[in-house]
Amino acid sequence: MLAAALLMASAAGFAADRKVGVSGAGVGNGAGGSSTTLEQALVQAYQNNPQINAQRALVRATDEAVPQALSGYRPRISATASTGVQWTDTTNEQRVTVPLTGQTVTQRTNNSSRTYPNSYGATVTQNVFNGFQTGNRTRQAEAQVFASRETLRVIEQTVLLDGATVYMNVLRDTAVLELQRRNVEVIQEQLRQTTDRFNVGEVTRTDVAQAESRVAAAQSQFLTAQANLTTSRATYRRVIGLDPGRLANGTPVDRFVPRTLDLAVAQGQAENPAVGAAEFGVDVAQLQVRVNEGSLYPSINITGSAQHNHRASETNIQTFQGSVVGQITVPIYQGGQEYSLIRQAKETVGQRRLELALNRDQARANVVQSWGQLDAAKAQIDATRSQVTAAEIALNGVREEARVGQRTTLDVLNATQELLNARVALVTAQRDRVVASYTLLSAVGRLAIPVLGLQVPLYDPMIHYQQVRDSWIGIRTPDGR
Repeated sequence: MLAAALLMASAAGFAADRKVGVSGAGVGNGAGGSSTTLEQALVQAYQNNPQINAQRALVRATDEAVPQALSGYRPRISATASTGVQWTDTTNEQRVTVPLTGQTVTQRTNNSSRTYPNSYGATVTQNVFNGFQTGNRTRQAEAQVFASRETLRVIEQTVLLDGATVYMNVLRDTAVLELQRRNVEVIQEQLRQTTDRFNVGEVTRTDVAQAESRVAAAQSQFLTAQANLTTSRATYRRVIGLDPGRLANGTPVDRFVPRTLDLAVAQGQAENPAVGAAEFGVDVAQLQVRVNEGSLYPSINITGSAQHNHRASETNIQTFQGSVVGQITVPIYQGGQEYSLIRQAKETVGQRRLELALNRDQARANVVQSWGQLDAAKAQIDATRSQVTAAEIALNGVREEARVGQRTTLDVLNATQELLNARVALVTAQRDRVVASYTLLSAVGRLAIPVLGLQVPLYDPMIHYQQVRDSWIGIRTPDGR
């Protein structure tokens, strides 16, 4: 009778456990009310994550390199003005002869004057030719802007992938915690029943000790699961920007990736933002070679100046000077620095090309690896489901055999642990299936808000670029700072 009661209690506990998994991990994850979906969590990360916002600020700062380069086409204007007071005291001494007496005497005269000179003027300098350096610097700055936008795409993909990962981690760890909690209840009930049977002489002290050991192990596993959930919730807050509430089921997104591995690899090498950033890095390095070569060309400047002076002296009431001067400067030899800079820039081009090849290889490897992980996760779900079904059948059989004395308490405890392990593996496989799909979508370069169809205003870096590109003056940023 005691064995039958134990069997019914354990079966009821594990029957309830079958409802727990990633799909049911929202249970106990928050109070009542609507659940947060994975898509909503990604929207929150897109809007709130400081890593994305910091990269956006860096892109805006990079935009300013374009008007800085364009300033080479514009004139340089400066104005000067001066005013003050100027005085002189002069004492002259000379020897003169008195006409009547013929005597030579020394005569001193004192002269003093005070003037108030002031002047003002302006100078305008316009570069006409500088070896195409301004044009190449402008194109280089634009390439840097494009590279920074690709880097922003990399950060956005990283944050969205991190968001999906932490979301599924919270679901997994919540489900595992619920499984471990129910396992503790079942093992404690088994310990109570085993103790009762020991008191009436049906089992030995060894059976009780085995049950006590499993209770302690179950409690330890429960505490570990609790700590893992606490860590996942903290990571969720860091990535998403909010504490996790009640979370809804997560769904995979591999429907957005190509159907074959070859197509996925080709798309990854073409659309991965890390590859795009490396391509623009090559352009930046090549344009730096041209900028440095421009230092070997002559430069032509036209300078116009106007100067007005007033009261420069007692007799000079005012003067006005104006000039327009064209100047050509031909570099002949400047110590060899310009030649070294050109050679250095060419070596940098070679480095950037190798980095581009490395990024393409890495993109391909990431796609192949993610594709394999996704296939493995799909297979693991089927395998762990079969494992759970088989473990349930085995546990029921072991309990029936234990009821008639053909199995020991240890056999029942082992079968119970195997079923728990199978269910934890199923929950983990379900989490891995979703995360692997997001990882593959990121590897092919398509983990983006428009592709996912998320309802959130997109950050458009072109708006700030157009606002500052042709700005001639102003110290305030477009947002008013």
